[in-house]
Amino acid sequence: MTSLRSIPAALLMAAIVSSPIAAQPRSGPFSAMAGSWSGGGTLTTSDGNSERLRCRATYSPAGNELRLNIRCASQSYNIDLGSEVAFQDGRISGTWTEAGRNASGSLSGRATSDHIEAAATSQNFSASLSLSTKGNKQSVSIRSNGGDIAGVSLALSRN
Repeated sequence: MTSLRSIPAALLMAAIVSSPIAAQPRSGPFSAMAGSWSGGGTLTTSDGNSERLRCRATYSPAGNELRLNIRCASQSYNIDLGSEVAFQDGRISGTWTEAGRNASGSLSGRATSDHIEAAATSQNFSASLSLSTKGNKQSVSIRSNGGDIAGVSLALSRN
């Protein structure tokens, strides 16, 4: 059974994976993500409390596919996840796993220009996200449907 604490892992993975879809169509949609990224933001709980969140991500693109590893931490949450994602005809789809909580699920969405609308799901929750990418910066806003996490806001930069 998926823990409610796995919500931030799915949300973060979905947000970060789906960013520069249209950035470089000739060399693959994920090529602009190659390498290491880091940043942080705020994780807000359903009772209104918030925690600072710090993240590091490594992206390995190959044409229309992407593998990623990401680790995030706040005062109460440690997230260790991996993902495999594919891009086809303006859509993203893939799977994610969060090793520390033995959680997994799917993600899907659409990309238009520099804006992404996507959804992350598992057996016990769903979440929506909106994100924009400008150059080597990403801005992410995520809202969860239920659970102990109400949302996540992130700003990431390439290292």
